[in-house]
Amino acid sequence: MSEHIEITRKGAVQIIRMNRPDKKNAITRAMYAVMAKALGNGDGDGDIRCHVILGVPGAFSSGNDIADFMAVATGGEGGMEVYDFLTALALAQKPIVSGVDGIAVGIGTTINLHCDLTLATPRTEFKTPFVDLGLVPEAGSSLIAPRVIGRQNAFALLGLGEGFSADRAREVGLIHAVVAEDELEAETLALAERVAAKPPEALKIARDLMLGDRQELVARIKQEGEHFRARLKSDEARNAFMAFMARKKG
Repeated sequence: MSEHIEITRKGAVQIIRMNRPDKKNAITRAMYAVMAKALGNGDGDGDIRCHVILGVPGAFSSGNDIADFMAVATGGEGGMEVYDFLTALALAQKPIVSGVDGIAVGIGTTINLHCDLTLATPRTEFKTPFVDLGLVPEAGSSLIAPRVIGRQNAFALLGLGEGFSADRAREVGLIHAVVAEDELEAETLALAERVAAKPPEALKIARDLMLGDRQELVARIKQEGEHFRARLKSDEARNAFMAFMARKKG
């Protein structure tokens, strides 16, 4: 279990909240494990009709925990918790709604590609510095992003590592709407409750039709993961992380 993930319910909505504000919601393996289990449990619970993913004020997520990155990069094993979570996202049987405020880096951006509806605040920036760190896109984003936001925007986001403002994210179709910071949680939950109130069988069929064959997505997540793990042990990534850590200390 992880003390940094809070699982609560509001009626037919399950709320998964990342709550590690001191680290800007950097996600650890333990956090991934709890979120994967929550998605699976919610999918299997007939009383739950919608998942919600939230962060804390100012930080949806700053990405993967750097200590986990460095452990793998220096020869450590692990990482199945990440794969389990990403697979749970890709195969989720209930709709997913997210509310994003502030920092949304790496997985903090790519989580939302799996969401059916995402709200974000004006101060939110979506950014995926994978290539800058000597890595590759993850969470199936290399497959989903070109389909959702178009190839050029996907390359700008995933290849160039450009930051997307909330307004730009809305314009390209990465998110559903921009709402005020003090209204984000209430608006996100209200949207989820609207989803949960729909006839569940009809909504499931409609959602499955829109998503299509998700085994292709699972296969891409696995393929990306293999490249990601290999890149973590590369000289490019090692040098990039050393430079990153030096900047943090400076």
